[in-house]
Amino acid sequence: MNLSEQLLAGLTLAVCAVLLVRLCLSPARRQRFDRILRGWGWTLRHGALQLWHWRAARRLARSEAEAAIRRARAGNAETQGEWTGNVYTPKSFRKPRRPDQLH
Repeated sequence: MNLSEQLLAGLTLAVCAVLLVRLCLSPARRQRFDRILRGWGWTLRHGALQLWHWRAARRLARSEAEAAIRRARAGNAETQGEWTGNVYTPKSFRKPRRPDQLH
């Protein structure tokens, strides 16, 4: 037997064992067992989908971050400020404080 046949046989044996255990349970325990198996199935499916879409999600996040940085650096006439390294200070921060507004 090659590896694929052994894996298929092992998977079939595992499914049969789970179904046998399920048959031996009372209705209340069977519901709990089914809920646990559904949770495991959802977790496994969610993890597989995240793994499958990982590269595309990273690429999209990188391009969105670069676009946001470009938009922030470009600005428009009324929001122009100055960059000191990676810190942006808008012109609106340079307004003098009025004496009646202490805080």
